[in-house]
Amino acid sequence: MASSVWWIRRDLRLSDQPALVSAAAAGEVLPLFVIDPSLWRPSGDVRRAYLLRSLREFDSVLAGALHVRIGDPTIVVPNVASLCGASEVHVAADFGPYGRKRDGAVDAELRIAGRSLVRTGSPYAVAPGRVRKDDGTPYRVFTPFYRAWLAHGWRSPAPPVRPNQWARLDGSQPLPPEPDLGPLELPPVGEVAAQTRWSEFRASDLADYADLRDRPDLSATSGLSAALKWGEIHPRTLLADLDDSRGHEVFRRELAWREFYADVLHQAPETARRNLRTELDSIEYDQGASADQRFEAWRFGRTGYPFVDAGMRQLLAEGWMHNRVRMVAASFLVKDLHLPWTRGARWFMQMLRDADVASNQHGWQWVAGTGTDAAPYFRVFNPVAQGKRFDAHGDYVRRYVPELRDVDGVHIHEPWLGASGLPSEYTQRIVDHEVERQDALDRYASARRR
Repeated sequence: MASSVWWIRRDLRLSDQPALVSAAAAGEVLPLFVIDPSLWRPSGDVRRAYLLRSLREFDSVLAGALHVRIGDPTIVVPNVASLCGASEVHVAADFGPYGRKRDGAVDAELRIAGRSLVRTGSPYAVAPGRVRKDDGTPYRVFTPFYRAWLAHGWRSPAPPVRPNQWARLDGSQPLPPEPDLGPLELPPVGEVAAQTRWSEFRASDLADYADLRDRPDLSATSGLSAALKWGEIHPRTLLADLDDSRGHEVFRRELAWREFYADVLHQAPETARRNLRTELDSIEYDQGASADQRFEAWRFGRTGYPFVDAGMRQLLAEGWMHNRVRMVAASFLVKDLHLPWTRGARWFMQMLRDADVASNQHGWQWVAGTGTDAAPYFRVFNPVAQGKRFDAHGDYVRRYVPELRDVDGVHIHEPWLGASGLPSEYTQRIVDHEVERQDALDRYASARRR
């Protein structure tokens, strides 16, 4: 019998784990993970594979005590609590639209049976909804949010705790088989791998992060986005290791972007599928067979713009894409191909191992000009200029676009200007950026006048 259930969601770790501290205070703990069909079905194979590997790694850390169930949490969680005689179910609070609704339903079912859902901590350093303007309204621009977020501050990492013995319960179900990802390779998963990566990054790249983080040809970022997504490491753990130097400060701002987008989605849950700036709902996007063909060319990295194509092929090869290239590829879809951001966001959610609804949807809206920012509609990334600036020698492009490996550095980002023996997409681009940029600006201006 267990004194409490620790219902694990996006927190596959033992360190800096407030919900576990709370659960362990009551005695023996049953660690529970529920594979929820409502979340499992829409997840892409890359996310499923990453999660399954992380769960297996976590179960080994728990000496095989992880109790797995498949089904609706509103039924499964109260049932498990009843079977093991637990009076409390401990969780880290979920602030996403679906998670809040689900947890409310589970809480109600537990209360009917005289049990309770205890929320302690969250996947964020500062829980969404905590940082507000003086008038009580939420922030919609990052910089003032960041200043208020810093002023609010966050707690120190939770003390380590590990129950002397994990509770066990019959009826644990086997994990689903891992999807076949073909040649796509995932990095090491789990809490130890995340902590190791953080230690290596701090020692080698963090000091230069401000200068090199936008270079996709280098391994100059933390690579921790998936670990943060699944809670293999907590942002508070990272923040505790940062000082006031320039590289550390820029990294702290990047962590704050994640918290900002979570806050925006918490305050406006409808923006998971709709524009935050509803005055731009009338933007004209292309439809029909031609639009679908352009989307397919973008999706598989065959637009004729090397920097965009390299990013989209990195996504296919690794289930991940460098953030600078994510912005350029997103801008290209929305403002060069004139397709709605929601189409690209769905593809990213399907393919990214670190896909997070808040960061993904609002990252796309930031690029599309329909989300958070003071005046973003006129921002159109030039895919050639971005490539020349952040991949000057073409090493990133050559890594993912083998057709261009023999093209010299002068032409690597504009192969149509002089390289020979190229596939057709690199001798004739899918669109002319300058023409489509002006078209995009005209469309946005028209929508703003309506």
